[in-house]
Amino acid sequence: NKTELMKLENYLVSRFGTDFQLKLSKAKDSAEVYLQNEFIATIYKDEDDGEVFYTLTMSILDMDLE
Repeated sequence: NKTELMKLENYLVSRFGTDFQLKLSKAKDSAEVYLQNEFIATIYKDEDDGEVFYTLTMSILDMDLE
């Protein structure tokens, strides 16, 4: 939901000191992460034993390292 997205955005900004945008993805348990209008990662929401946690998945292509 939007409240959850705002909390995650605020967390990312406070941890990394830059402006991130999160947008809901088509999958109900994830959001897309954008940095300066460029898609960079996906955040997935999980629940286990009553605890909620989020996993940030970011792929880096070898051609981007050049």
